[in-house]
Amino acid sequence: MVTFCIGLIILFVGGFFYSRRVDNIFAPDDRKTPAYALENGVDFVPMSEKQNALIQFLNIAGTGPILGPILGILFGPVAFILIPIGNIFGGAVHDYFCGMISMRHNGEQMPQLVKRYLGAKTYNVYNVFLCLALFLVAAVFLYLPGDLFVEQIAGKKASVSEPLLWIVYGVIFFYYMLAMLFPIDKIIGRVYPIFGGLLLISSAAIGICLFVEGYPLDELNFSNWKGLYPNGDALVPMFFVTVACGIVSGFHASQTTLISRTLESERQGRFVFYGMMVMEGLVAMIWAAAAMGLYNKGIDPEHIGKPAVVGLVSKDLLGVYAGMVAIFGMIILPITSGDTALRAMRLIIAENLNIDQRPKKNRLAITIVMLAGVAFLLYFAKSNGGQFIKLWRYFAWSNQTLAVFTFTIIAMYLIKQGKTFLFVLVPGTFYLFVISSYILHQEIGFGLSDAVSYGLAAVLSVVYVAGIVWKNKVINKKN
Repeated sequence: MVTFCIGLIILFVGGFFYSRRVDNIFAPDDRKTPAYALENGVDFVPMSEKQNALIQFLNIAGTGPILGPILGILFGPVAFILIPIGNIFGGAVHDYFCGMISMRHNGEQMPQLVKRYLGAKTYNVYNVFLCLALFLVAAVFLYLPGDLFVEQIAGKKASVSEPLLWIVYGVIFFYYMLAMLFPIDKIIGRVYPIFGGLLLISSAAIGICLFVEGYPLDELNFSNWKGLYPNGDALVPMFFVTVACGIVSGFHASQTTLISRTLESERQGRFVFYGMMVMEGLVAMIWAAAAMGLYNKGIDPEHIGKPAVVGLVSKDLLGVYAGMVAIFGMIILPITSGDTALRAMRLIIAENLNIDQRPKKNRLAITIVMLAGVAFLLYFAKSNGGQFIKLWRYFAWSNQTLAVFTFTIIAMYLIKQGKTFLFVLVPGTFYLFVISSYILHQEIGFGLSDAVSYGLAAVLSVVYVAGIVWKNKVINKKN
């Protein structure tokens, strides 16, 4: 438990002090926020700090901070240190600045921010990755809760031939449609605080029981610090792609820009954006520890690294009935990210095509087309023997690719404001190396050797740093 506790201290103490430094660099003020300046009763709606915080937490805390750590803890106890460090210096900075910059530009969504700071050509490339990532988010975050309900609650096999599975999928689709069509404060703003409370309570219960039950956790030492995956994959890049939510997740950018339209004050950004990412880091730490403890107790090897671990952990630590409540919370968790992922996509499509979102018929038309695409992807995955892990890997890579775009936007914003940007350049460069080496080496990419993949990724990273530094010099000369 020592390594795990050290990680928790890093997360909370480091997050408290570093968030204050980050907040001071941005310097929020008392200007009117988009929620008031552009209030339209649909997407620009003032909501309280607590509402925004819980919505933001559920928006970003999808399947990632649970399934990612369940897979990532197979690298060993080094995960207990890397998760909090990556969270406070990378992910929380990413979420905070993305949300705050969006607020300064009237709640612009990510494509508009990319066009503003990185240019029209990059904007076109970004939109491809964003659409890919959001569609995969919706499919993955519908796939998992549907399967969890059928297998862990109903006790049936979640196969493509099981009628109950498609009924559950249909119910989730119907909720997605309602959440996408109605104003953000009518459904999301009302039900999310309830869901958020359930998630926090169930996660806290799992965390407490880790100590009460004395779950066996490994300690970090000189023999296991390298963190090799059981199949031989190296820590870098595999760990940082596998454990996205909880450390750094590019998907979060599409969610924080939604909340930038509902904050009552810029001064709430530190708690809502940075603070909720730290809370997601806590969820990731808890589930990493829970998975490690269960693995060390000995479970059927067939379940290791799979979604079924969620149910096994919940029932083992909390008992059958309380465990079922926790499982229900885990079912809700991805749904509450899938709906806002689709909502974000609706807004992005509408803004790019100049479609007014106030008429319900316009929102409905876009919604139907999007849900049809998600349904096709889901059916294809289920009818081909279940492709959850492959979906997850594509989602994880595209997700972290989006994060590199966001870090670059943040760097450009800080440069134009005449502020320090090195603290953003470091994680941005690191994740460029991660996504480059990953897609160059893995079988879902180019399948190159480790040496070639690392070498090409290093070259791309050097070019990236040189480009940012050059841009800084050009802007400084103009000023």
